[in-house]
Amino acid sequence: MTYKIAVSGASGYAGGEVLRLLAGHPEVEIGAVTAHSSAGERLGSLQPQLIPLADRVLTETTAENLAGHDVVFLALPHGASGEIAAQLGEDTIVIDAAADHRLESASAWEQFYGSAHQGAWPYGLPELPGQRARLAGARRIAVPGCYPTTIMLGLAPALGSGLVQPDDIVIVAATGTSGAGKALKPHLLSAEVIGGMSPYGVGGVHRHTPEIEQGLSTAAGVPVQISFTPTLAPMSRGILATSTAKLAPGTTEAQLRDAYRQQYDAEAFVHLLPEGQWPSTKQVIGSNHVTMQLAVDAHAGRAVIVSAADNLTKGTAGGAVQSMNIALGLDETTGLNLLGVTP
Repeated sequence: MTYKIAVSGASGYAGGEVLRLLAGHPEVEIGAVTAHSSAGERLGSLQPQLIPLADRVLTETTAENLAGHDVVFLALPHGASGEIAAQLGEDTIVIDAAADHRLESASAWEQFYGSAHQGAWPYGLPELPGQRARLAGARRIAVPGCYPTTIMLGLAPALGSGLVQPDDIVIVAATGTSGAGKALKPHLLSAEVIGGMSPYGVGGVHRHTPEIEQGLSTAAGVPVQISFTPTLAPMSRGILATSTAKLAPGTTEAQLRDAYRQQYDAEAFVHLLPEGQWPSTKQVIGSNHVTMQLAVDAHAGRAVIVSAADNLTKGTAGGAVQSMNIALGLDETTGLNLLGVTP
């Protein structure tokens, strides 16, 4: 069976990445490609890498244009997905790449996003315990944020096994400029970014903070508290996250490694690297893979986990397509057997 797919926000980075992956997916046919301000333009003028789809003309993002498809990907600004999704029937699988349906807590949503909560959907990170069962047959799916994907996969085995303490977790992560979207912003101009790094969202105010705590609390089975500082790196895509957590009494590095192997050895896209090899964004650019390494800082009594992912692939579009595959009953790796591009 071939599934007909529509992609909204097709002029942006996330929408373009969804289309890149779907163009190589053997079980789908790409239907409507929609946008807002770019409606009426050729897709190839905005996404020249999508050569097979270059002559498609973007239509307006409306429920009418998205209706009649088996799956609809919403790559819209935060706050715009709920209204469109509400107009699409339950016969359509809707996969939201924005934040609108990630958070279970209405108060956390209102605090960090400043609008009415739209409710939580099944969470599209199948490598977290219990998530595959929720995604199987789901008609609505919330795609995780790129930072949460990279960070939660890095910390979940340590917390789930009780080998680190849940109340003293510090995360510093670097991302490329594509994480901020395609809209023109002065601080993302190449002259501002190249040759330097800068922090943002400092002091626990980044919007991904409650999402990370939500996922890690589920993995740990107890409330988790984090201190999260994101930084902007002079690269177009990729995330490198360094997470540290206080060791539980008696925890050894061997125990940590065993916990990670147990959780990830059978996973297609998440990899604990051999001892002595550390992740880099170059390993995973353009792929749906996450690489990680760990160490025990005996002096500080802390576990150190470094994880790397492509923010646009596994961090957004790849996770969305992987979740779609599960919801449709396909092998979840279908269309995602892409390796990283380096140098």
